[in-house]
Amino acid sequence: MTQKVRHIYAAGNTARGYKTFYDSVLEGLERVYILTGTVEGITSPLIEAIGNQMARKTDEVEWIHSPFVNGQFDGVIFPKYKVAIMDGSYPRIWRPTSPGVKEIQVNLQSMVNIDQLVDYKDQIAGWYEEIFRKSEEAYQVFGEALRIHDEWEAPYIEHLNREEANSVTEEVKALFFGEEQLEKKAKVRRMYLGAATPQGPVDHIMKLTDHLEKRYFIKGRPGSGKSTMLKKLVEEAKTRGFDVEVYHCGLDPHSLDMVIVPEKGLAIFDSTAPHEYFPSKDTDEVIDMYERAIEPGTDEVYEEELMDIQVRYKQKVKEATANLLAAKELRDQLNKAYQEAVDQQRLKAVTQAIVSRLTKMS
Repeated sequence: MTQKVRHIYAAGNTARGYKTFYDSVLEGLERVYILTGTVEGITSPLIEAIGNQMARKTDEVEWIHSPFVNGQFDGVIFPKYKVAIMDGSYPRIWRPTSPGVKEIQVNLQSMVNIDQLVDYKDQIAGWYEEIFRKSEEAYQVFGEALRIHDEWEAPYIEHLNREEANSVTEEVKALFFGEEQLEKKAKVRRMYLGAATPQGPVDHIMKLTDHLEKRYFIKGRPGSGKSTMLKKLVEEAKTRGFDVEVYHCGLDPHSLDMVIVPEKGLAIFDSTAPHEYFPSKDTDEVIDMYERAIEPGTDEVYEEELMDIQVRYKQKVKEATANLLAAKELRDQLNKAYQEAVDQQRLKAVTQAIVSRLTKMS
């Protein structure tokens, strides 16, 4: 079951810094065009223009959203062509595999009137320094939020019935796979469920799962075994030869928030804040880990303590988001300076040249 247009995050502003899953998301592609030499204010519109033009030529397009500026793109993938167009501007880091063969560098610097940027020389350096500082402050505060989240988990972990949690996991494995075994090696593709952005947490869960035959909404509390169950499900899929999409938590990339098994048309995801959703189709089902695996009354016993933890956690997330917004406002100024200096006609010519090359590849 294939979804025609997809929206994902492959990079994130996390409690462990800026982390990407580019290697996994781009695995299996034959060519990756990396746009370098400028800023995202130039690369994102170019990516969008190429994506929109190619969408008229292919029915499969995967948009990779930017966690830095809402509405901008880090890349676009055309699965049928096995090609991606990716932003190579700061802070995106690439580990090349076959430079000039798989990774094609497209340097856009010649599209920019350097003389026009000279007047901004000191400001550009200052903007980059401040963007880096504000981003690092955001990551540090997200780290503090994660430590508070660990406090939040503690009472539930203490009152978790592990035997029952394991029983739920076994039930889910049976629901997903039964006795089926495929005689092939499973492909595992990793990305983020959503992202911490300047406008707060954003995800595309409903768009990613709406076309699937069945969705399981996991409810519960921090520490009630949701991520552990998803990790075990991934291992089961690999053992049985089923391809699996693994969606990591936008705050903590070590944790999992969703698993999709495309060959089965199945999805299971953590459906608690900040990505809380409720069943909307007859085939949707809820798995309540608090009800199934946490000692009854735990919420009530720790009510006061948990309220304090939630307030502190939300405050830290709010503080970190404010830092991301400050970095975004600096990016806006940086992007504006470059956009004013770019030769739009030459940029359009680059867009057309890439589209033409991709069309020939088909």
